[in-house]
This record gives sequence, structure tokens and C-alpha cells, in this order.
Amino acid sequence: MAALNIILHEPEIPGNTGNIGRTCVATGTRLHLIEPLGFQLNDKTVKRAGMDYWDQLDVTRYDDWNDFLERNPGAKIYYATTKGKHVYSDVSFEPDCFIMFGKESAGIPEEILVEHPEECIRIPMIGETRSLNLSNSVAIVLYEALRQNHFDHMKLEGELHRLHW
Repeated sequence: MAALNIILHEPEIPGNTGNIGRTCVATGTRLHLIEPLGFQLNDKTVKRAGMDYWDQLDVTRYDDWNDFLERNPGAKIYYATTKGKHVYSDVSFEPDCFIMFGKESAGIPEEILVEHPEECIRIPMIGETRSLNLSNSVAIVLYEALRQNHFDHMKLEGELHRLHW
């Protein structure tokens, strides 16, 4: 079973983190939060955006980037950045890989990116568009990774209920 992982490096906006948490619950994805956060995790905005799903979220917090690396040795990580050489849909996401996103105001620190240029991926955009919203970016890349893993463990069909007039 695919068990994908989303890493948020120093997220700043509680609503984005709440929305990402809800997406992780809906997809069976683990969320990893690297401190410092720009808000308190008990913030009403996070819980409101995550709605009543927050208590179902598989979430781990880390003191900093080094703490993450120490607790996840050998993790295969893709770095979502506007500086990436590869389009996110052109890489093959392994079932247990990690996909990292940086803080809303600055992205992933350059010193991390330069150590992993081949794992840097980007979402194509037109012209000089600076970036997409963080929660939208996570959803775009995560669903591609899920698609590549055949939406393992996910409900693939809905059911219409015919209304009788």
C-alpha cells in the first residue's frame, strides 16, 4: 500500500496547513511539520480549515530540518520549488516517498535545494508568476503521486442516487 508523505518546512499560514491536513486525511498521506511554525497548532484557523478531520491526521512535528533528517534516515525526498529542473509529472514517485514544500513567503531554503538538484520538481506556470498557493501546490503534486501509485487504497468509484420526483 502506498504511504506517501508531505513535508511542510516552516509553514506560516494556518489556513494552508489546515487545508493540507484535510487533504492528507482524505488521501491517507502522512504530514510532517518542520518548526518553527508561523502559528500555534491549536489555532482555530488550522482546525477550521481541517474541519473535523484534524484528529484523524497522521502528523509528526520536528524541531528543525536536522531533526527531520535524523528521524527519517534514507528518506527519498522530492523538493517542490519554482527553482526545480524537472516538472513534477515527469518524475516517478515511489510509494513511500516524501514531497517537501517550503514556507509561503520564501519556499524551501536554497542551502537544502542545492544539495538535491535532481530531486527538485516544479509546477509549470506562465510568465513571471511567482508561485501558487501552498495548499493548491500540495494537492496538485500529491494527486500526481497518488495517480502514479494507482490511487492505492483509495475509493475510486462514487454512487449516484436517483431522486424520484
